[in-house]
Amino acid sequence: MLDDRKLDDRKLEVLKAIVTDYVASREPVGSKALVERHKLDVSAATVRNDMAALEEEGYITQPHTSAGRIPTDKGYRLFVDKLARIKPLSGAERNAITSFMNGTADVDDLVMRTVRLLAQLTRQVAIVQYPVAQHDVIRHVELVSLTAERMMVIVVQSSGRVEQTVLEAPTADEGRLHGLRQKVAAATIGRGPADAAGALVGLLDTIAPEDRAFAAPVIASVLETIAAEPASQVVVAGVPNLAGAAFEANMRPLLEALEEQVVLMRLLGEAAGDEVTVRIGQENTAHGFQSTSLVASGYGADFGASLGVVGPTRMDYPSTIAAVRAVARYVSRFLIEG
Repeated sequence: MLDDRKLDDRKLEVLKAIVTDYVASREPVGSKALVERHKLDVSAATVRNDMAALEEEGYITQPHTSAGRIPTDKGYRLFVDKLARIKPLSGAERNAITSFMNGTADVDDLVMRTVRLLAQLTRQVAIVQYPVAQHDVIRHVELVSLTAERMMVIVVQSSGRVEQTVLEAPTADEGRLHGLRQKVAAATIGRGPADAAGALVGLLDTIAPEDRAFAAPVIASVLETIAAEPASQVVVAGVPNLAGAAFEANMRPLLEALEEQVVLMRLLGEAAGDEVTVRIGQENTAHGFQSTSLVASGYGADFGASLGVVGPTRMDYPSTIAAVRAVARYVSRFLIEG
């Protein structure tokens, strides 16, 4: 009997060839085609014997009565763990990442650019979790008078998140506005959201009585902004890519799962880590994802966030792993240097 520790080099090469051909063609792979395309230097009969051994051990299977074989989840796992060489990104792909991400304005923009880029590079469904800094602090607070009846409150956090709120309330002259801006900044800048909120709660008592009607809605707006969680914890792009993925299983559970934030957070949480993680088929315990593969990576060490792609188990793993790793490193660099 064979196992993944005892497979000899030739059988490993046969498995690698089957995975490579099936990913490219979507068609079951026969022994004659393997010999012709991969120059295995053995007869088709020998390859058939190797395929029989691989099938007995559960690495490949025969989907129809044809002679062709396709990889199983176990076969893909062995391919990823032992056989796949990560394809270096081409110069064009590296340039695409740089140009697509250049000019990123804030964290919201970063997340949206990242998820679209991953979907385009891999032609799979991309999933990106919002970065939430574990030691986030308020970096800047600005109050901007727009009209006599409108004011904008801007809060910038150290994670790069920028929140803007427009207040429909009478504004004060520039001198009073400047004074309030200084007080709000002193209470918040350099503090975490919880500490800043605590300081703001008592701030209104330090405001002159004649200014409290003007200051109260501003302080309340800053409080609401720093206490708010991101509007969406996980964003998804590339769902139309599923149409060309040739899933053999019913896609409805997957489509429903892609709309559930809790499911997506769990999926990424299971694969979180500094290095790229690959979960294949039944290794994904989240409902709706048992017929898929997930390639994911953590990013931004201080932010506890992950990103990745979901697609069929018949996936170009070397290229997908390279893309996920490159994008995760780029986003991490942006967050650290930003």
